[in-house]
Amino acid sequence: MFNLFQKKYFLRDHLDNFIDIHNHILPGIDDGATDVETSIELVKGFQKLGISQFIATPHVMNDYYPNTRERIIEAREALITELELRGMKETKIKAAAEYMMDQAFLELVQEEELLTLMENMVLVEMSYFQPPINLNEILFKLQTAQYKPVLAHPERYAFFHSKSLNKYAELKDRGCLFQLNALSLVGHYGKNMQEIAFRLLEEGMIDFLGTDTHQLRHLDKLSTAQLFKKQIELVTPIIKRTKETFVF
Repeated sequence: MFNLFQKKYFLRDHLDNFIDIHNHILPGIDDGATDVETSIELVKGFQKLGISQFIATPHVMNDYYPNTRERIIEAREALITELELRGMKETKIKAAAEYMMDQAFLELVQEEELLTLMENMVLVEMSYFQPPINLNEILFKLQTAQYKPVLAHPERYAFFHSKSLNKYAELKDRGCLFQLNALSLVGHYGKNMQEIAFRLLEEGMIDFLGTDTHQLRHLDKLSTAQLFKKQIELVTPIIKRTKETFVF
């Protein structure tokens, strides 16, 4: 058990030279940065945390954010151009996406090359209300097409929460990698999500860490986030693995 008298450590002290593999910093194409100026402010906020390398992952969600491969790449190029004009050439951004697993996604898997985090790894998500009815079919077709699914923020899917974590174990058995949101560690999405985040860490189920930053307030929260020593010890190997896996 943790108590108020135990020492806490800033999470930001462990994020120097981190590569953020999940964020919404590209301008004007989803619920993240609204324009280039906002994107620049987010990048500056990340720099204060020691982060200047990004895999940008705007939503691809048929009903809300029907982003195409071309549109995402154009948004990245627009941001890179502005960063260079402002002398911020140390910032590196790779274009990927956070794909909603729905019927439209199945069509994308079959019809075109997906934007990946690295090599064949694809960041995917589900609705927070219920998993796709055909989840197993989606995962099978994704893997048949030689892609490896990386499930974004598994701790946030309340319908998978249980004492046994059986649903998570099933997904791992089906070849899913898990990407934890850093903000979940400090209860940003609620106590239940925080508890599941640490349980998944304790069970060795988490593969990578990402910030899922949409707004400056997310970075403000990360800049002041503190964890107990045992919690830091659970997270630091995941930070290290993320940095080592996504070098570019």
